[in-house]
Amino acid sequence: MRETVSISLPQDVKEELDEAVAEEGVSRSDLVRQALRDFLFVRQFRRLRQELIPHAEAQGIYSDEDVFKRVS
Repeated sequence: MRETVSISLPQDVKEELDEAVAEEGVSRSDLVRQALRDFLFVRQFRRLRQELIPHAEAQGIYSDEDVFKRVS
């Protein structure tokens, strides 16, 4: 089910949005929808990462390099 959400944008942001829409060849709705999906994905990733950091540190994993060493 879809719902409509209205937002207000400063003029400069709307102009940039319209430029991006023209360059990408998509609708405003499609571009904003994808940008919001991307934002929510990154937000969820960060939340999960913060939740898992104490577990990783308890195993001596402190950096991405430590992860890669374990996976390799």
